[in-house]
Amino acid sequence: MTQETVLGPLDGNTLKELARVICGDDDLYYRRGFEIAEFLKNAGWRKVPEYDGEYRSEWTLQLLMERSEHPTELEKVLLRLADAREYFEEPDVLPVVVNAVNTFLVHEGFRLENPGGRPRVVVCDPAMAHPGQQAPVELKATMAEIIREPRMAALLQRRLDEARTCFSNGAHVAAIIMLGSLLEGVLLTVVEERDTSLLRNNNPNFIGLKALIDICHQAGWIDVDMERFSQAVCKYRNFVHPRREFHEAHTPDRDTLTVSWYVVNGALNDLAASQPGARA
Repeated sequence: MTQETVLGPLDGNTLKELARVICGDDDLYYRRGFEIAEFLKNAGWRKVPEYDGEYRSEWTLQLLMERSEHPTELEKVLLRLADAREYFEEPDVLPVVVNAVNTFLVHEGFRLENPGGRPRVVVCDPAMAHPGQQAPVELKATMAEIIREPRMAALLQRRLDEARTCFSNGAHVAAIIMLGSLLEGVLLTVVEERDTSLLRNNNPNFIGLKALIDICHQAGWIDVDMERFSQAVCKYRNFVHPRREFHEAHTPDRDTLTVSWYVVNGALNDLAASQPGARA
């Protein structure tokens, strides 16, 4: 059975970077010459020659170039780089290596991931290579600095991470829905932790995002600009119901998501800055 791959032919400079990561230069996971050959065999390559003593990077690049017309073979290498079994002795290296690969692979329109320990190569927007387009407003605080309850902070951080994953893979509607869900969860938890009287007669299980935005703005926890734009996030978050999107003339795209990311990061920054005891 032939393995299917989403990967296309890779540029020569991309192959050079891939060879560098395989060799483990620049403080990555260092491999000696014979270990590179072993790595390629473990990746599923057949007929890997024995290391002949050449410079590791040149030898590795030559092998990659020889199989450059076979994307499936290159994908095997990428998947092995994201395989936890490659790093039993140094498990903390795995995310570092994956990040190093993605810094150049994104320019090809692909991204290496390891969700739940299952490595995969996915299609992504090459514009993700430009951090300024990923998040117009930098998130200056961790979720733990906004939310006191550790389990809730961890849960909401996972939602933020999932929104980033959706963003990276061009899932614009899914990312916006996730951001709206995240914002709703953060605002409700902040109100419950800071002043439950602000909920008045609202049942926490049924209060909506719009009402929470209003409450937090009136309490002085989020600025007026974030309050106004957050209402737009609220609107698009309701696209979790397909009929809402069906009746709209506009389908959220990358620009919509960029604005939503700007708003959510800005609101979270405001909440962190207004936290009792926070530095001015």
